[in-house]
Amino acid sequence: MALTRDFRETVQADAKRDPAFRRGLLSDALENLLSGEVSLGKELLRDYINATIGFPRLAAHTKIHVKTLHQMFGPNGNPTANNLFEIVAYLQRSEGVRFEVQSARATLRAKRPLAEAGRGYRARRG
Repeated sequence: MALTRDFRETVQADAKRDPAFRRGLLSDALENLLSGEVSLGKELLRDYINATIGFPRLAAHTKIHVKTLHQMFGPNGNPTANNLFEIVAYLQRSEGVRFEVQSARATLRAKRPLAEAGRGYRARRG
């Protein structure tokens, strides 16, 4: 389901006003990417970029055309690992944070088939 313009504007306003919200948005984006929820992760990254540095500044830093960046983070975009990790590293530096990956034991219910276990998954908070 597509987000409404009002919701996106609210997210951007919250991100501009609240550093903790901004870091949480970036964290959620990365958690979703790492857990295989690539579409949601890209959407959250797009919201984060729009609310913080903007695509023109990101394009200037990465030397990737702004239109190409928009396509990468669009619904059908498929950024290369090299581009994605370069962008994530830059976003972390500009935010003044460094995220680390920690292993966690995955738990799936034994009674649910594997294909069904992943449906409806969203990043855990807290």
